[in-house]
Amino acid sequence: MLGNFKYDNPTKLYFGDEAQKNLADALKGFGNKVLLTYGGGSIKRNGIYDDVMAALKASGKEVVELPGVMPNPTVDKLNEGRRIARDNNVDFILAVGGGSTIDYAKAVSVSAWYDGDAWERFWVRQDDPKAGERIIPVGAVLTMAGTGSEMNGGSVITNRGKDIKIGKVFGSEVMPKFAVLNPRYTFTVPHRQMVAGIFDTMRHIMEPYFSGDDDSVSDYLAEGLMRSVIASSRAAIKNPEDYEARSNIMWSATWALNTLIGEGKPQDWEVHMIGHAISAYTDATHGMTLSGVSVAYYRHIMKYGIDRFARFARVVWEIPSEGKTNEQLASEGIDALAAWIKEIGAASDIASLGVTPSMLEGIADATLFMTGGYKMLDRSEVIEILRESL
Repeated sequence: MLGNFKYDNPTKLYFGDEAQKNLADALKGFGNKVLLTYGGGSIKRNGIYDDVMAALKASGKEVVELPGVMPNPTVDKLNEGRRIARDNNVDFILAVGGGSTIDYAKAVSVSAWYDGDAWERFWVRQDDPKAGERIIPVGAVLTMAGTGSEMNGGSVITNRGKDIKIGKVFGSEVMPKFAVLNPRYTFTVPHRQMVAGIFDTMRHIMEPYFSGDDDSVSDYLAEGLMRSVIASSRAAIKNPEDYEARSNIMWSATWALNTLIGEGKPQDWEVHMIGHAISAYTDATHGMTLSGVSVAYYRHIMKYGIDRFARFARVVWEIPSEGKTNEQLASEGIDALAAWIKEIGAASDIASLGVTPSMLEGIADATLFMTGGYKMLDRSEVIEILRESL
């Protein structure tokens, strides 16, 4: 295993079908005034809001509510949250929702007390907060599995005026202090959102897996996680209230992106960069943008990492290798991925997400180019992959 690294993850997790019973105790010690942020209001219809408010009341907190966080949080929404957090001098931010809501809470936490343009500083320039700058601590109650935002420092924000979506990975000081993970809270997520979260989880595992060529512990962990996601997805598609399947998906999603399986490795995040650019243009669901371009992307770069793609076919999809070249095996592995995308109902193309041929040049311009994968793309290659994904 190559590479030198430091692993630091301070987030405390409470997991299980009674995990919410720990929320009141988890909130103690974080000050009196809590900013409660959530999305469109589904938590009020499914009872999660009542559970959270009961815990806030039991812990003696004063609550300021900030609803309406959208699936791709915008700069305008961020600035609204910064103002509310600062005007109310909140001590803590509790995000109740999926990855977008938790990403948003982290964005507000790190920028509320910054006087300048937070988008320009933290997302465009990718600056980190300086020592001594005030960061509002964050906690999370997860209601949708997929992003892993409950146990990492990532925060993705969209600038609608510029058609750009950028992620920033902050350090451990911005990570949630705790996260409550009750798989039953995910049962009421719409089917399409469940599927999007499943594929987002799979991609988070594949990003570090399809990089490097050393014998890395991280790759063995990734293979086990991918096999679990595939098996659990099939059970959850048949029965969305299969607790075992949904709990395995939730736990896999957390471990997919709490940085563990990426340690000591380069990582290939180019599909995410293309997906972000598509979302910036169409507001399409994140996980679906990833499934829409993954197959074309992998067919494009397969020859540069042929041994890893062959291993993916053998180990993850259990495709027999006897009598086959690595090229044949690798291609069959990508075929298996494409078939699974269709099987679970994820997007197999980007035209279904609202992408038109006239958008391809602009999407390519909005795509960030990353190192770490088996090949660094150029603009013309992104356009080719987008065209093949229509």
